[in-house]
Amino acid sequence: MFYRPEDGHGLPHNPFNAIIAPRPIGWISTRGSDGHDNLAPYSFFNGAAYDPPQVMFSTTGAKPDRLRGKDTLGNIEQTGVFCVNVVEEEGINEMNASSAAFPARTDEFAAARVTKAACKEIACSRVALAPAALECRMTQVVKLKGTDNFVVFGEVVGVHLRDDCLSDGKFDIARFGLVARLGYRDYTIVRDYFELARPND
Repeated sequence: MFYRPEDGHGLPHNPFNAIIAPRPIGWISTRGSDGHDNLAPYSFFNGAAYDPPQVMFSTTGAKPDRLRGKDTLGNIEQTGVFCVNVVEEEGINEMNASSAAFPARTDEFAAARVTKAACKEIACSRVALAPAALECRMTQVVKLKGTDNFVVFGEVVGVHLRDDCLSDGKFDIARFGLVARLGYRDYTIVRDYFELARPND
């Protein structure tokens, strides 16, 4: 089949959500200027550059108690920092619980029963037991076409790695079961992978 998005797809569910998959989940923690912590998962997330290391994530939609965007975006624009926490298999239920539409000023760490720890380079909390966490300073926020669509870019200024997730000097995503989004309500867990060298390597 072929369809133009502006005309609609005619299917029960939007296929675009499943075409770009799997997508890593950025479990984003922030702190508002009032000191309240926030934690929410974003599946439009990825790395953006190696040197200096940079990441990006998109936030779509809005909340009635925010002037624009969601709590995560509002907090980042207030403080200029955020932390990206990696989601493991054992954290699936907590990650999902933190995605609920809580009122502003709600601490999702407490609501989802997630243990927090302090970041080292930025004034923000992180998921204490996450396999990895990236402390970031926001570099820019880009408004995308459409209502309440924004991309946040950040430079990674600190990296936390859980020791048991390292194997032979590598960060082993199969060791802890990296969780990724497939689209719709579908997820996957990375349990296996293979190595493939480039022609010029």
